[in-house]
Amino acid sequence: MASIGQIIFWSMIVLIFVMAGFIILLLAIAFSRSQSFVQSSDQSPVGNLGQDVVLNCKFNPKLITGMQTNDVSITWTKAGLTRPVYRYQNQAAQLQDQDPQFKGRTQLFPDAIAGGNASLLLQRVSMVDEGVYQCSVSASGASGSVSIHLWVAAYSSPTFSRSMTTLTAEAPRWFPKPNVTWTVYQGDVLNASTEFFNNSAGIFTVVSTLKLPAHTNETYTCVIENTLVVAVSQATLTGDSGLTASTDYSFNSATPSRRYLHLLLIAPLLYSYFLT
Repeated sequence: MASIGQIIFWSMIVLIFVMAGFIILLLAIAFSRSQSFVQSSDQSPVGNLGQDVVLNCKFNPKLITGMQTNDVSITWTKAGLTRPVYRYQNQAAQLQDQDPQFKGRTQLFPDAIAGGNASLLLQRVSMVDEGVYQCSVSASGASGSVSIHLWVAAYSSPTFSRSMTTLTAEAPRWFPKPNVTWTVYQGDVLNASTEFFNNSAGIFTVVSTLKLPAHTNETYTCVIENTLVVAVSQATLTGDSGLTASTDYSFNSATPSRRYLHLLLIAPLLYSYFLT
């Protein structure tokens, strides 16, 4: 005889998979209508505050019969705005009704349009640029669109300094406020003292110093991460006072389908919860 907790758990599992089937059906319909012609290799890019970002959008010119460049129409819009972000038609930008927020900050790659590139370059990214964009392409009877969710953060590689056996990492631009973790190559977590200084714009400078003595020929890993960006930096002490360092970035932004996958992955946790 199943317990009440087990009945509730399996009912929730059934509900989750019914919702999964419904979402997959909707995605399949949307993809069949547009993704075969228009698609994006990155639907959740993270723009670095104050720098440029490319919103990726590609279309398949092979699906256009007798394609001519002057047949291609490209329109970029943003959810919540009534005016377009960018419009391209008749081989030229049509910006008469462009939203003022994007004036002088957007452009396509005209030489690449014939090859199927409808990507948008957005310059000097600001926090208000964050949101859902749609790239729509039409040409000679073929049309389609794809949505891209732009996230905005501030991130920078740390600069390492060494004073005798003291190792410090300083990164001048982070938002949202990050966490900092130090490890050695074996994976052991090291104690460190970390301070955050934010400017009038709310951007954080991170200064983190190892509490333990740093040793020559040892490699130390400093991980600075917030909800959107992870910066993994490795610093190797060389000689009496030298060091070498490198930083790799990864991004935590996720498409709705990835978030839904996360929901499925926590199902075992629900099981444990309802049985306790």
